[in-house]
Amino acid sequence: MSVGIVANPASGRDIRRLVAGAGVFGNSEKAGMVYRVLTGLGAAGVDRALMMPAADGLGWTLERLIRGHGEPLPLEVLDMPLTGGADDTTRAVREMVARGVSAIVVLGGDGTHRVVAKACGDTPIVALSTGTNNAFPEMREATIAGLAAGLATDDDIRREPALEVEADGITDLALVDVAVSPQRFVGARALWRAESITELFVTHANPGAVGLSAIAGMLAPGAKGVHVTLGEGETIMAPIAPGLIVPVAVASFAPIDGPVRLAAAHGCLALDGEREIERRAQPATVRLTGGPRRIDVDAVMRRAATRLQPRTA
Repeated sequence: MSVGIVANPASGRDIRRLVAGAGVFGNSEKAGMVYRVLTGLGAAGVDRALMMPAADGLGWTLERLIRGHGEPLPLEVLDMPLTGGADDTTRAVREMVARGVSAIVVLGGDGTHRVVAKACGDTPIVALSTGTNNAFPEMREATIAGLAAGLATDDDIRREPALEVEADGITDLALVDVAVSPQRFVGARALWRAESITELFVTHANPGAVGLSAIAGMLAPGAKGVHVTLGEGETIMAPIAPGLIVPVAVASFAPIDGPVRLAAAHGCLALDGEREIERRAQPATVRLTGGPRRIDVDAVMRRAATRLQPRTA
């Protein structure tokens, strides 16, 4: 059995690190997390790990850890060129899927997991937070994530919701939120000002999340599939980025019940916090749909606890 690993060395480096006081997740720590994932995989009986190549010191630090502490299981770094963009992740995930990995452990933020989700098909993922806004991935010890990836069964996997977006002949996917903005593609890709958003679609209204989806979380805690219209109305306080809690004026909110058609307009659509689709006076449609399959780490570990105990004579 083999498991894939995607560790994004660029995660957690967008403009929100400067404007909102968010912390920096260094690549030395990411390398340490990958090593601990490998340790968990090895203890779970996984035969081999396939990993996307990692630049910016992450790969070198991981090699140093393996030399110093030993190789928990055979690790194969995929032989592929790097361009520094999202296409690197897409190609790596598709190769992992083609080679039959049983799961993919992902280290990144919402954006990294979105790219993996679009390429992984039905291969389940374990989502670990190393980004800026981490509404989809979890803050979890990497050793346990590796164990869970190696021990998971079909009973431990759930299908997550997602938002499908159609605009100007483009179909795309978001795992957390879709924000509608009249702004064009100017400056940073990250969208972090509430006043620049007119509508917001959210998969989970989680009041404990940080990011644009927190707006829905403050309005309809626990709801799945929420459409928020911003404008004159009730003002709420929402943590829309790490260290940034702001007042947000809300005109209305409602469940997403079927496809929602957006009137033709100029501007952009931000998927999971980043501008992805530029609108040139075209209509668009947003609908709630099925997303990636995710391994429930807690469920795996509850079921597997007795299996990890040493055998006695």
